[in-house]
Amino acid sequence: MRFRILTYNIHKAIGVDGVFAPERILEILRHHNADIVMLQEVDRAAPRSNHIDLGSYLSRELSYRHRAVSMNVHMKKGKYGNATLSRYSIGRQRNINLTIGRHKRRGAQHTRILVQNSASSAVVDVFNVHLSLRARLRRMQIQALLESGDLANLPTRQPCIIAGDMNDWHGSLKRQRFGPADFVCASGRRPGSRWAIKTFPSYAPTAGLDKVFYRGDVKLLQIFRSRLKIARVASDHLPVIADFEVTPNGG
Repeated sequence: MRFRILTYNIHKAIGVDGVFAPERILEILRHHNADIVMLQEVDRAAPRSNHIDLGSYLSRELSYRHRAVSMNVHMKKGKYGNATLSRYSIGRQRNINLTIGRHKRRGAQHTRILVQNSASSAVVDVFNVHLSLRARLRRMQIQALLESGDLANLPTRQPCIIAGDMNDWHGSLKRQRFGPADFVCASGRRPGSRWAIKTFPSYAPTAGLDKVFYRGDVKLLQIFRSRLKIARVASDHLPVIADFEVTPNGG
């Protein structure tokens, strides 16, 4: 059973030209047509994004029947965080606090998604993350996620995907955190490479900040970044798209 995911830091739908234009994000998401969409920097009631609830807006306009939205950062006016949009039912959703001390608030949004077609179904645990700009804090945040009950209690064969803006410029998280926990990096430029597909800055990418890791009974079929011209302007990141195959429950 095949399904497509997409991870994208939409930068509040404010492009590199400084223009708030959520219709550009809509065009990109509509083109890539993912079953599960993991978004970061999603505004709610913020003046800079015309007080729109971006998670609800994108979900409604693209006809995603299921969504989970977790606000991590609260500003004087408005807030922002992560949003997961899904064509499939979301059975469980929880925001795992990854904030370290008094540093900027960060979270991992856990959704348990029932991937299904007309004949079969499978449960996939999805974690949508946006990590710190500081390497030490990133390591601590991923360790906290791995040790959380949401992830630590999952059987190792349970299909599990962790994706998002990891701000990991040098690819050290793969070696130091994900590898020892049996996660495979889907977004390496080649098998075994610690260097990820380049996604930042969108107009001339030099760093692979947006990554996808997976574990369990799920198979990666392909992964790529968006090459749409509009994606080079719509946000300061490029979206990453991955196709997976999962064995139906009981299969």
